[in-house]
Amino acid sequence: MVDNRAEMNRCDERAAMLPTPRADWALFLDFDGTLVEIADHPEAVQVPGALIGLLDALVQSLDGAVAIVSGRPLEGLDALLGGALPAMAGLHGLERRTHSGRVHRPVDQRAELDGLRRALEAFAAEHPSAYVEDKGNAVALHYRGDPALERPARALVEHHCESLGESFRLQSGKQVLEVGPAGHDKGTVIEAFMAEPPFQGRTPVCLGDDVTDEDAFAAVNRLGGHSIRIGTDRPTAASHALASVNEAYQWLNRLPRHLRPIR
Repeated sequence: MVDNRAEMNRCDERAAMLPTPRADWALFLDFDGTLVEIADHPEAVQVPGALIGLLDALVQSLDGAVAIVSGRPLEGLDALLGGALPAMAGLHGLERRTHSGRVHRPVDQRAELDGLRRALEAFAAEHPSAYVEDKGNAVALHYRGDPALERPARALVEHHCESLGESFRLQSGKQVLEVGPAGHDKGTVIEAFMAEPPFQGRTPVCLGDDVTDEDAFAAVNRLGGHSIRIGTDRPTAASHALASVNEAYQWLNRLPRHLRPIR
């Protein structure tokens, strides 16, 4: 039997080691695995009913300096969150919407990914537990249904990445391999946000759970901020950790009540 009191004590200990909340923070949040539990398929994700209200409270408390930085497209995030946040980044930084509503997207390179897209669709047809997520300027192969597919899936994707050249990059995540234009990641997009209002001049704080969040952690660390990894199962560049989505949600829910005023 799990000792719930012991687990609650460990949760409190991890929360106590996090930085003291301040009103001059700029908050950057991953989505899947951080704000919501990872689902077997991206379309099956369950968004907690109170999440939109929590995001609104954080935006109000931090004068708008809150952004989601996700691997999902902007349109998908808006559909899940009802447009709750003005500032968001999608496709691991390939596309970005500023707080003022301006949207930045890369030059359309979908045609260059056609060969890889066809190869991945053929792979998924041969292995029904895998599936392809077409994101337009990026394409991802998920193998969560059968982790044993990692080796052949990676070999296939890496082969096509060699043909695509240095203008494209491979990003690995939790049972997913994604290829898209190079030069953008979660770190570069946080740096872009931090160069403009309402983020400029604030201390960046980033929460994320996956390998793709390591770029964000590194950027936030360079900027003198606080990086918080959700999960404790592997090494990370993050300076702090919470064990689960539930712990992250509890901590975020307390922030609006405990933000320390700027002095």
